[in-house]
Amino acid sequence: YNCASCTIVCPITDFDATFPRRLMLLVRFGIRDEIVKSIEPWLCYYCGDCTETCPRDAKPGESMMTLRRYLSSVYDFTSLTKKLYTSLSFRILSEIFVGFLIFLLIVAYHLFVVKLLPSEFFFTAMGLEHMFNLIIPFTVAVFAIPIILLIANGTRMFFYLKRGLPKIPLKLYFTELKTLFVNFVGQIQMLKCTKRTRWVKHFLIFIGFMTMSIVVLFFLPWFQTEKIYPITHPQRWIGYIATILLLYGSVEIIWGRVRKREPIHEISEPSDWILPVMILLTALTGIFVHIFRYIGLDMLSHYFYFAHIVIVVPMLLIEIPFGKLSHVLYRPIAIYVSNIRKKYL
Repeated sequence: YNCASCTIVCPITDFDATFPRRLMLLVRFGIRDEIVKSIEPWLCYYCGDCTETCPRDAKPGESMMTLRRYLSSVYDFTSLTKKLYTSLSFRILSEIFVGFLIFLLIVAYHLFVVKLLPSEFFFTAMGLEHMFNLIIPFTVAVFAIPIILLIANGTRMFFYLKRGLPKIPLKLYFTELKTLFVNFVGQIQMLKCTKRTRWVKHFLIFIGFMTMSIVVLFFLPWFQTEKIYPITHPQRWIGYIATILLLYGSVEIIWGRVRKREPIHEISEPSDWILPVMILLTALTGIFVHIFRYIGLDMLSHYFYFAHIVIVVPMLLIEIPFGKLSHVLYRPIAIYVSNIRKKYL
C-alpha cells in the first residue's frame, strides 16, 4: 500500500491509470462502485514487472487478474461467470453437460434423420457429407449464441465504465471506434509491456482462432467437403496455417504454466488451464479428421469428427461469453473508453 514500486515500474501507468496501487486501496476500503467502473484492470496485461519488483512478494499482477475475474462476473447478466470462476465442479460439469447434449444431438440426428439402426451407429463407415445439410445452421447457431451473449455483457461493461463521466459529445464515440477495432484485432496495448514476446504469442493464437471462425462461419461449404483439393489450394493451406497457430499458442501457454518460470504462470487457476487444453484438443481432433479423411478411413474420420464437435461446442458456448476468451472484447472496450476520457477531459 505504501512503497508504490509496482506503480513506478509499470510501463503502462500514466496519470489516468496507476497500477495496481489505487485498485488495491479501493478493495481495502470496499469501495465497490469505484472498482466496478474502473478501467485499470483491463489495461494491465500482467507482464509481471510489478510482481518481480514487489519487495513484499504481494503479487500485485495476480491481484489485477483477480479483479478481472471479479469484473467479468459483474458484467455478466446471467451470473454464470461468477459460478464458473468460484466453483470448479460447476465449471467442469457445465463443459461436460454441454458436450453430452451435443453428443445426444448427433446420435439423434443419425437415428432419426439418417435412419441408422442403433446397432449400426458405431459400426457404419460413412463420410461427412451426410451431415452437411445440418452443419451450416448448427455452426451459425453455435457461434451466434455466445457472440450475442458476449456483446450483451460488453454493452453492460461499457455503461458501467461510463458511470460518473460528464456528457461527452456523441461524435467522439464514433471517431474512437477505430481504437476499439484496432485493439480488438491487434491487442496493441500489450506492446507497451516490457515482455513483448507475449504479444506475438497472443496475436498468433488470436489470428488462428479468428481465421478458423471466419472460415467455418462464412466459407463452410467450401472448407468442409468430401472433395480432395491439391496441397497448393487455399482450402488446404489456410486451414493448415490456422491449425499450426492454434497448436503453437495452446502448447506454449500450457508449457509455460508447467514450467512456472514467469510471474504470470506461477499461479494457475482452473480457468487458466481449461481454455488452452480445449483449444489444443480442438486442433488435434481436427487434424485427425483431416488425416483419416484423406487416407480413406471414413469410420475413424467420423468418430473424430464427433469428438471434435463435442469439444469445440462447449468451448465456444462457455469460454467466449463467460470464460477468459471474453477478455478479447472487454480489453478493447476499456481502452476505447479510456481514450475517450483522455481526449475529452
